[in-house]
Amino acid sequence: MLIWLAALSHHIGPLNVFRYITFRAAGATATALAFVFFFGPSIIASLRIKQGKGQPIRADGPQSHLAKRGTPTMGGLMIIAGLTVSTVLWANPRSAYVWIVLFVTLGFGAIGFYDDYLKVTRQSHKGYSGRARLSAEAGIAMLAAYFMMCASAAGPVTGLGDFFAALAAPFTMAAPATKLAAPFIHGWIVDLSWLFLPFAGFVIVGAGNAVNLTDGLDGLAIVPVMIASATFAIIAYLAGNDIFAHYLGINYVSGAGELTVMTGAMIGAGLGFLWFNAPPAQIFMGDTGSLALGGMLGAIAVAIKHEIVLAIVGGLFVMEALSVIVQVASFKMTVKRVFKMAPIHHHFEQLGWAEPQVVVRFWIIAFVLALIGLTTLKVR
Repeated sequence: MLIWLAALSHHIGPLNVFRYITFRAAGATATALAFVFFFGPSIIASLRIKQGKGQPIRADGPQSHLAKRGTPTMGGLMIIAGLTVSTVLWANPRSAYVWIVLFVTLGFGAIGFYDDYLKVTRQSHKGYSGRARLSAEAGIAMLAAYFMMCASAAGPVTGLGDFFAALAAPFTMAAPATKLAAPFIHGWIVDLSWLFLPFAGFVIVGAGNAVNLTDGLDGLAIVPVMIASATFAIIAYLAGNDIFAHYLGINYVSGAGELTVMTGAMIGAGLGFLWFNAPPAQIFMGDTGSLALGGMLGAIAVAIKHEIVLAIVGGLFVMEALSVIVQVASFKMTVKRVFKMAPIHHHFEQLGWAEPQVVVRFWIIAFVLALIGLTTLKVR
């Protein structure tokens, strides 16, 4: 909302900087980082008191993890709080995409929080029913996808009447949000029409649960999420600029550039959280954070029309999710396991890799995949 200060720039010249997305993204990063640094210790202390023994550590997991018993979870609360405050403060409220992605982030965070709450209070790994959780996630994701169709079809919404008109826009006019573009191939675009809703729902739900499965070691999930956020910050900025989008041959999405501010807030909040989550972790992200951040990445990818690129940039998350799918399918069909333990980061622990080795090497993989994802902007 600080963008409104730019209206006073004809009286106070320096306030003109608030018009620039890059300046506000940097401000959001700094604000979120300061927020988590300042409130983090009190949040951790409060969660430690309320949770007592903390989230139970699986007895059938790596034995080295038993030493982590008693570490509080739900650390995603500090990330979500810092991200939300910074986004609301620095982003342009006229961009519908900011509110839609924030809706997904908070919705998925609420589902994860309930799941963590059940696990802590029951002192069990059995939280929210898997089927019920996926249904709730799908409902939130598809509703967000419909709002994106409305935003792309109706354009800027300035009043209450415009808002209600926007809700019916996909029925009366074309919705650019439904167009799917392929990376590396210039001009290849498929209009999914109403199939966009289940497709976008799958992308958002899949991203949320993939990040959730990755969150198994101290610092393992948060750094790849920050790397992916930085990558999508660049893409969102370019996709939201008509000149850059036309030059690069990517879909132009009016208003999507403001998502750069949100990704900046995510990076700042993530850095603050990593300070407390670095091994040995003082707090775990929990489903509260991992579902919210994964859902946020999926929603941003859908909003800026880079859903396929998400599979490249977030390839580490895809690898983690596929390892679980392959392990479960193999065991059900052949009663044999492909990996020593799933998700795959536990497999490498069983091979003798120390936890810091697994974490840092997976960070490197995430960074390389992000660079590959960025090449899709020009190699078409």
